[in-house]
Amino acid sequence: MKSAEELIDKKDPAWAIVEDWIKTAKNKVEILPADASKAKETLYNTQVTTHSSMGAVIFMTGGILVDDGWIRILGSGNSKFNRTLSDWNKGKSFKEFGEKPSFVLIADDAIGGFYLLNGGGLGTDLGKIYYFSPDNLEYEPLDITYSEFLGFCFNNDLDKFYEGNRWNGWREEVSKLKGDEVFNFYPFLWTDEGSDISKNSRKVIPIEEQYSLNLDLRKQLGFEQ
Repeated sequence: MKSAEELIDKKDPAWAIVEDWIKTAKNKVEILPADASKAKETLYNTQVTTHSSMGAVIFMTGGILVDDGWIRILGSGNSKFNRTLSDWNKGKSFKEFGEKPSFVLIADDAIGGFYLLNGGGLGTDLGKIYYFSPDNLEYEPLDITYSEFLGFCFNNDLDKFYEGNRWNGWREEVSKLKGDEVFNFYPFLWTDEGSDISKNSRKVIPIEEQYSLNLDLRKQLGFEQ
């Protein structure tokens, strides 16, 4: 594994570019401060360089919240968003740090959807982003890279992307969520009964619980693993 120092690109770091994107973002974007030692540790465990936009986000932020926390982009952790990209992926996409992951969980949303970078485990489109959708439990290819995903979060019409999955008063409720919590809906969003989100009951649960539940339900429904 490369040391953190080897992964910190002092000549051409991507953060300046990412910061420019944030300054011109159409959607509300909050950069959470990073802790320097935690940032180095997460960068080392992830083994990405700060020359890449993912490495820049890890090293320079504790995470990024979009649309009052509707989308949470993983960085190196913060009291408001108490997960690091490397720790969150450990045990899910790899067992030990340094292993090549088949995918990387890079972000998630308040309704239990997960964004993944394909490391080969999701299809032949290596380096492209998928959305593990709570309303069909499918891995949906978005055909965008990590950098393009940041652009999607910052500038895309998220109301349109999440059409039918936002309820009246969602912004106020979501803004109170912690970064390791999500809304869990009943009936499930992927069922016919649960298709109208405004009629479903919802409760806040740990995101770890929701992720495990999604995978279990996929197995029960006979989806390919």
